[in-house]
Amino acid sequence: MPSENLLTWYSEHGRDLPWRRISDPYAVWVSEIMLQQTRVDTVHPYYKRFMARFPNAAALAEAPLEEVLLMWEGLGYYARARNLHRAARIIVERYDGQLPQSEQELNALPGIGRYTADALRAIAFDQNTLALEGNLRRVLTRLFDLHLDPRRPEVERELRRRGMSILPRGRASEFNQALMDLGALICTPRSPACHACPLAADCLALRNGTQEQLPFRQPKRPPPLRHAVAAVLHENDNFLITRRPEDGLLGGLWGFPGGFIEDGESNRLALIRVLKEQLGLKVDIINPLPPLGHAYTHFRVNLQPFACRGRLSGLRDRGDMRWVKAEDLDSVPMGRLDRMLARVVERTLHD
Repeated sequence: MPSENLLTWYSEHGRDLPWRRISDPYAVWVSEIMLQQTRVDTVHPYYKRFMARFPNAAALAEAPLEEVLLMWEGLGYYARARNLHRAARIIVERYDGQLPQSEQELNALPGIGRYTADALRAIAFDQNTLALEGNLRRVLTRLFDLHLDPRRPEVERELRRRGMSILPRGRASEFNQALMDLGALICTPRSPACHACPLAADCLALRNGTQEQLPFRQPKRPPPLRHAVAAVLHENDNFLITRRPEDGLLGGLWGFPGGFIEDGESNRLALIRVLKEQLGLKVDIINPLPPLGHAYTHFRVNLQPFACRGRLSGLRDRGDMRWVKAEDLDSVPMGRLDRMLARVVERTLHD
């Protein structure tokens, strides 16, 4: 049976990951949320720090959101952190701090969709189900030589049906993690090491010589480029930062005031408009700072920051605005571009 060969291989070659060393559903949950759209190597240090500070749902629920976001900074996709925090509070209130086990209850928690619920049911609770993430899709597509786009709903149903046909009952946790590791270590997107694969004897793609062609994907369009501006405003060695609305891009994070440029606007006109809209502030632009860039999932951003001055005496700290000394900027959670700009500010002060 292919599953027996796979599990034997996994017992000898499975990855030593920190979230596999303890049988704690909360630890599995945190790891699965962190691993969404993020590489395993990147997650390692974040996971260890996060678990040391928030070892259980109660500790996470009690913490202020800003501290959670600060611990998350650099992982990106900050809605994951906000939803993790919201879900922890629900788990404490409704489930006495213990993660629920049913599919319906898991799916009702913020930030948990079909995949994450399946992963928790399979890995944390050893329920007989399949967690169809990228590695599993690739392995199963090749194993059954399916020349279909695995992202399509009808193809996902077929992959799930076929995967369940070889899932050994009562060993879902091992089986799912074994497929994940096989995809990460052997059945890689390019140049799979088929000679070392425990499923080689059963792999239809290998038999037909199509493993390099699978999984089939429709070509993606390049992400669009957006242009943005930001203002570096300071008074008495303090810098003005603003908090983004929680329901928007980088929600809940702090950054330098600014925004996206509208069609036909120059950098300077856009910055004047944005500052008036956000803060009711009229500024004088002194000089441009080095431009910065960052790629998000669905678009890229070019940011042009400016050193500015204005009548700032009437601007006082409030919920969405704060004055911070340069040396204290590290104590507030920021998105990647704002953190890059903070580094520019710090270097400028030291020059």
